[in-house]
Amino acid sequence: MGHVEIPESDISGPVGLAGAPRPRTAGSRDRRVAPGQSWRARTAVERDRVERPRAKKLPGPRVPCLFLTDLLGLGVPAWLVLRAGDQPGPLAAGASAGVVWVGVRAARGRYAKRLPGAAGGTAYAPFGDWLALTGVLTVLLAVTGGGLDPATAVAALVPGLALAVLTGAVGRLRATGHRGTRRVLVVGEAAGLDRAVRLLNSRADHPYTAVAAVPVGPAAPDCGAPVPVPGRLAPEPADDDVSTVLGGAFAHDADLVLVAPGPQLDDNRLRRLAWGLHDGGLALCVLSDLSGVAANRVRPASAAGLTLLHVAPPLRGGPQSLLKTVVDRTGAALGLLVLAPLLLGVALAVRLTSPGPVFHRQTRQGRHNRPFTMWKFRTMVADAESRREQLSPANESEGPMFKMRRDPRVTRIGHALRRTSVDELPQLLNVLRGDMSLVGPRPPLPEEVSRYDERELRRLAVRPGLTGLWQVSGRSDLSWQETVSLDLWYVDNWSVATDVGLLARTVRAVTDGRGAY
Repeated sequence: MGHVEIPESDISGPVGLAGAPRPRTAGSRDRRVAPGQSWRARTAVERDRVERPRAKKLPGPRVPCLFLTDLLGLGVPAWLVLRAGDQPGPLAAGASAGVVWVGVRAARGRYAKRLPGAAGGTAYAPFGDWLALTGVLTVLLAVTGGGLDPATAVAALVPGLALAVLTGAVGRLRATGHRGTRRVLVVGEAAGLDRAVRLLNSRADHPYTAVAAVPVGPAAPDCGAPVPVPGRLAPEPADDDVSTVLGGAFAHDADLVLVAPGPQLDDNRLRRLAWGLHDGGLALCVLSDLSGVAANRVRPASAAGLTLLHVAPPLRGGPQSLLKTVVDRTGAALGLLVLAPLLLGVALAVRLTSPGPVFHRQTRQGRHNRPFTMWKFRTMVADAESRREQLSPANESEGPMFKMRRDPRVTRIGHALRRTSVDELPQLLNVLRGDMSLVGPRPPLPEEVSRYDERELRRLAVRPGLTGLWQVSGRSDLSWQETVSLDLWYVDNWSVATDVGLLARTVRAVTDGRGAY
């Protein structure tokens, strides 16, 4: 069994696992052994020594069921509608439409098995598929000279779209409620290993749990929350690399090995480790230094033997931006009409319960740091701004924002308005004017922006929002750095589907009231 004396540390421990072959470097390896045989032998020995646990079945879509659902769900209604409309060849047309629909969905990856945590189809995916279907069928009709009525033909395709939307919604609900959990063994040098374990085990919005860690080299890991360390890899490539990692994974029932590459885990060593893990029946995942990038913006590619990750730029224009603007203006107008009685009642309550104006107007910084006047119901006493300096020592936020859990300037009705976020509803006027969006980072004050660094200024790359990611993730209970990280993730990864999801989560956050003060 190999042994490493750790310099300048009180840790001195064995490398590898008890009973594993003695580690040898590339220079001391027996040259008579054919390349590739040694790691196969070690893998077989380790599999004999440690009983392999049963692989866990991960929940995934049943491809044949989805295939038949799309085929029959579009083909049968299309046949019935065409037959009811006295269209020529309804059976052939319905069958052709069903087959093309399945082909379009397959070509766009709707039947592909996805790993836990990978980006799946959004709520708008069936609409894109349906538009592609209508385009293909239009070309086919033009080529074959079919005599179908266009309006009837389009109506025949609508039931299939509705069923695809419903099926997708059910699938997303099932994935949310029954997410497959991956037990992860993390391998890497101390810095990368610590970061991976700490982040994986500190959040619950993903399906991965770090159950053990195998450090590389003499440095001692410091993961915050302690995890078992069943073995250690030597700084240089050794013959027991695979057996050490496999033994640690089997001992802790891990079904995935996450490797954080570094100088001591170069490409050759990582490739040999991948061979052994895959022959041992374990999946391998390699940690990337990319952070804050949604999976649907990353596309892998290969060139000259290299594995490349293409990262798509954030959305700043195009159809989705135009659709966001339309949704914002339309939603704000409808919201003001529907909520008019509530707004009138709140205005009367504010006016009658405390002296001062009904609305509080404040200069905020919007997109590209442009100032605008933001409206909200007044929830504080009339001279609140002049009393802020006196309360500065009681600020509970470590960042440029001012936050107090029990701010004495808040009126009695102001507490209720803040807890329910009703005080923010007049900002629908700002959304209607185009100063704000329904979803986005909260608009900051000019004095807050004056203290921003380059990273924080990126929050102003999009229009500020009435609600956003940090509002549905804890609101004022979050630290300033957590707030900035959430806002930056939204700025770089927003989409219309993301906005719809955040609006739905806002309803739950408002009814919960957590972090609102």
